[in-house]
Parts: sequence; C-alpha cells; structure tokens
Amino acid sequence: MTFKPAEWPRRLRSQEWYGGTSRDNIYHRGWLKNQGYPHDLFDGRPVIGIMNTWSDLTPCNGHLRELAEKVKAGIWEAGGFPLEVPAFSASENTFRPTAMMYRNLAAMAVEEQMRAQPIDGAVLLVGCDKTTPSLLMGAASTDIPSIVVTGGPMLNGWFRGERVGSGTALWQMSEDIKAGKMTQEDFLEAEQAMSRSSGTCNTMGTASTMASMAEALGMALSGNAAIPGVDARRRVMAQMSGRRIVQMVKDDLKPSDIMTKQAFENAIRVNGAIGGSTNAVVHLLAMAGRVEVDLTLDDWDRLGRDVPTIVNLMPSGKYLMEEFFYAGGLPVVLKRLGEAGMLHRDALTVSGGAIWDEVKDAVNWNEDVIRPADQALTSSGGIAVLRGNLAPRGAVLKPSAATPELMKHRGRAVVFEDIDDYKAKINDDALDIDETCVMVLKNCGPKGYPGMSEVGNMGLPPKVLKKGITDMVRISDARMSGTAYGTVILHTSPEAAAGGPLAIVRNGDMIEVDVEARRIHLDLPDEEIAARLAEWTPLEEPPVNGGYTKLYYDSVEGADTGADFGFLKGCRGNEVPRDSH
Repeated sequence: MTFKPAEWPRRLRSQEWYGGTSRDNIYHRGWLKNQGYPHDLFDGRPVIGIMNTWSDLTPCNGHLRELAEKVKAGIWEAGGFPLEVPAFSASENTFRPTAMMYRNLAAMAVEEQMRAQPIDGAVLLVGCDKTTPSLLMGAASTDIPSIVVTGGPMLNGWFRGERVGSGTALWQMSEDIKAGKMTQEDFLEAEQAMSRSSGTCNTMGTASTMASMAEALGMALSGNAAIPGVDARRRVMAQMSGRRIVQMVKDDLKPSDIMTKQAFENAIRVNGAIGGSTNAVVHLLAMAGRVEVDLTLDDWDRLGRDVPTIVNLMPSGKYLMEEFFYAGGLPVVLKRLGEAGMLHRDALTVSGGAIWDEVKDAVNWNEDVIRPADQALTSSGGIAVLRGNLAPRGAVLKPSAATPELMKHRGRAVVFEDIDDYKAKINDDALDIDETCVMVLKNCGPKGYPGMSEVGNMGLPPKVLKKGITDMVRISDARMSGTAYGTVILHTSPEAAAGGPLAIVRNGDMIEVDVEARRIHLDLPDEEIAARLAEWTPLEEPPVNGGYTKLYYDSVEGADTGADFGFLKGCRGNEVPRDSH
C-alpha cells in the first residue's frame, strides 16, 4: 500500500462547469439552480454523482431509491454536493435475450455519464448481477473516485419448513416436476415463498458473488456484501459510503489505485472460498481489462486451485446469505484467507487503509456457516480451468457445485446445435441419451446467442431424472446462473459461433473430462478435427437485427478475455470534455 493522498483544497473537475463568472459557468449553474440549490453549493466542494441502477423492471434493485436518500445524507454530512443520476439497469430476470448482452452497453453508458458531466466522484448503487460489473467497468474506464454500495440480498425463503434459495430452488423444483416428484400446484405455492423481501438472490448467486468481489477488490466498505437488503444496517452502510466518497475525492483515491493485480488476486481467492459464481470469471476479466491489469484464465486456475470452499451456502451448501451475514460475512472469510497466507494483506481499499486492517478483528459467530478449512465443503474450490482440443483457450467449471464422481468421466456426446434444438429434443423419450452421456450445447456464447445466456446448466431429460439421476456432465459455450449447480463446463473458448472446436462435435463422439488434470478432450484424431473445422461454415446470417445488437456482435471478444469490447480497453481517462456553449 503506497497511496499518498492529494493535497486539499484544490480545484476539482466540476469547477470547469460551475466555478467562475463566465457565460458558460453561469449557464451550467443557472439551470441547476432551478432545483432550488443555493449558490454556495457551487463553491468548489466535491460534486458526487449517485449512479443509481434502480428500476421497477429490475426487482433486485427496486429498493435503491430509498438507499440513494441515505447515500445523499452521508454526502451532505461530509460537505459534498450529491446529485442522483439514473444509470442503465439490466435485470437478469427480465432482459431478453440476456442481461449479459447489455453489460457492455451499461458500462459504456455510465462511463460517458461520468466523463461528460460535472462529477468529481461517484457512488455506484448496484445490486442485480450485471449492474455491479457494468458500473465498475465504467468507473474503471473514467478513473474517477468511486465507491460501491450494493442493495443487499433478500431474506431467506421458507417453504414447508425448508430454506428456499432463490434460483437454486427453482432449478431443483423444475427438475422435480419432470421427475414426477412434485406437483405443479406445489410449485406455484413455492413460488410465493421464494422472494419475500427486497434484495438480490439470497443464495451465493452472481449478485451476492459480485457484491463479495467488490468488497474483496477493495471497492466497497468492509462488511458491505452480506447485509440483507431490508436490514437497517444496509441503510447505515449506504450513509457511511456517502460520507466516505467525499473524502475519497479530496484524497483523489481512484479505482486505478485500488483495483491492482493484488486486489484481483485477492478477489479470485475469495471467490473460491465463498463458492462464488462462474460468472465472476468473465466479469473480473473485463474489469481488469479496463484498468489495464494483466489478468488471465491461468490466474483464475493458479490462485483458486488450493482455496478451500468454507462458506456453506447454496448452491454449494445449505445456508443462505442471511445466515452468512449473521455469521460475520465476508470480513471473516478475508481474515481466514489472510491467516492462511492467501491474502495480499496490504491491498488498498476505499477506506484509504489496507484490507487486513479492516478484517483482522472479525469474529466468526457460526462455524457451520463459515467453516474451518479442515471442514470445508471442498478442499480445492475456486474455478477449475480446463483446456484441451475441445477448448484450446479454456473452459471453466465450479468444483464446489459439481458431483465428485463425475469430475473424471468419459462419455458419448449428445449434441444440441443451439438452445432451440435443445428445447425441441430434451423431453422426447426417443432421445438417445442416458446418464453416462455428455450433453453438448453449441452456439450459446457471446456471438452465438448472441449475449452468452445462462443456459449452460441444461435440465436433464425426464427419462434420466425418473431413474433418480440428478446430474450429468454438460458442456457448452454458454454461462450458468450463479444460483445453479451441477457438473457443468462453461465458457468453452473459442465458442462454436466463432469456429471453435465445439462447433464440430457430433452425436456419438466420445469426450473425456478430467478436472484434476484440468483436461477436456474430444477423442478424435487431429486430422479428423482439422478436416471437420475446414468444412465448418459460419451462419450465413448472424443473429442480429441492427442497432446495439450489431455493435455487440461485431465487437465482442471471447469469454476467455471477459467478453468485453476490445476498443474500450486501454482508454482510461476523466479529461473534461469541451464546453459547447
């Protein structure tokens, strides 16, 4: 930690708009004064943009308007000038074809909002899966002092005396319907128990994972990740973050000071310890690209391989985020990693201090929720990165959510050319498939869907489920919901739509998977693979309809580098744009 605070007072970038007596200064100030702001607010104090991803169509973020008021209170208290700004909000549960396709658009939008407006610092008010990485990506590109405030998880769901984890229970119950273990009426009754308060998924899904990643990166105050959305302490966290961003502006503490290689390495190890979502891989790779940190899939495998998964939460374990918070939350996990020599203790955080100083006194109040390393859910958690002739640039798997017996497997491929082909065939009893087969789904990657939807955790065929089988090896270039589980190999790169080897897999081909050896292999001679690839042709008409979809399709890179737009990397800066008046 080598950060040295800037001198204060000094002239801030907002003064290019508001500070002075020129026609342009009067123009900018005068219009804003129609909201009733007194003249002394334009005296050079920090102007803080509250980038709010609230939306009625983003249920996870539906309470962020209330939190924004607490953020404002903290900013006022610290002598700042808060201005709330609507930010693009892509909801995982409403956006089609997938919110992932709009992550880059949201990042571009917030980046330009921050760069083009009189903002000295930003509070990133986020929650749902893609809102956290998209706003962090935008803030990283502008490099304006920024702090993350997440909306927090929902309270536990309960159904007939059992915990109901958002997402996880949905996948499980839908399989139970196909297996004849649950009635449709019971399923509808359970629906009412799944989402019983404001907040994000209460499992260790992508939203809670990304909240944890923000805290592990040092971009949120300590303890932010796990506080339930309706807990009064969530509002306190919002207000304290509002206070803190004002001092960050005075100190000129920027994302590039915090989001270093050490910070990303801490986050990768935290992801392994909490049993975090595979989606964290593609998001952290994209964020690292924005701050020009050299982060690769090899880093994910190297750093996560020996990290035990100690957080006993669904989908890997049995508890939910509410219990995680009561047990002590992420500070306890960080402390455990620090004690095990798996944490860069001097990594800088938005507090202005080292991450170790924030967590060294954390107490674990429930050792069944946050377990000792010798009682871990799995001794080798993290994200396994598999390579081979089927995935030359890598594929990922989450060991803590997989079936141990399937971690080394050889089986006959049953191929689905795209998601529509899968839906048309999977419930047909005539489908030639059994539990020893390997399900292969193509054309669902960044270009293929387009957008790389969360369809990688393909539901099993009913005739297999009725045998009592609950897991099979599944391989695709798609993503998987962080709330899902199973022996699911994802993000296969290059993707099928880009001519990767996945594109030429045929029914009956044999596929070998060896997670311990980090190997994924198509059992065909090199000559046969080369001949099939030579015969492969891309779709005559890409699945795009103009507008942003075409920009996305033409510009998106592979999942192995974060599925970001290449032209946005290495363009960091918060230079004040020219005045047009």
